[in-house]
Amino acid sequence: MNRSNKPVEEKESAAILELGAASNWDTSGGATTFAPNIAVETTPIEDKLELEAGVSRFASHGVTEWDVDFLFKKPWTLSRKAEFMLGAGPEWVHQRQNRATTDSVAAEVAGDFMFWPARRHRFGWFLEPAYDYGFSQGHPQSLGMSGGLLIAIH
Repeated sequence: MNRSNKPVEEKESAAILELGAASNWDTSGGATTFAPNIAVETTPIEDKLELEAGVSRFASHGVTEWDVDFLFKKPWTLSRKAEFMLGAGPEWVHQRQNRATTDSVAAEVAGDFMFWPARRHRFGWFLEPAYDYGFSQGHPQSLGMSGGLLIAIH
């Protein structure tokens, strides 16, 4: 509240930084892999559009994979402390295995649950289930889950 007893409007954050971990399971029977991930999202059109760019680095048994995605999301406010977004967009996959490098394109669909424990949305946490469909040979598909800390950037 300010001196006139009117509520002070909270300034919308310029962006939200997502720091966390991701898991990925190849639906054709591959092993589950885990990775650190980082993403940043911004709101160009309030209540209509969120844009998110993220990167994850998976590594297991001689295979290294970088996944870079760019998602277009529709946000819904569930309560003062919870939001949900549904999004889709392109993904670039860079993989190195047995000294061979491949680059491919995929499509990703993700849900994004964001939880803000305090009244001011400065810090929170998220869970983001996702489905990926690859356009490379064999059309690989995977299910994933990422989660971690949200940090509002003002």
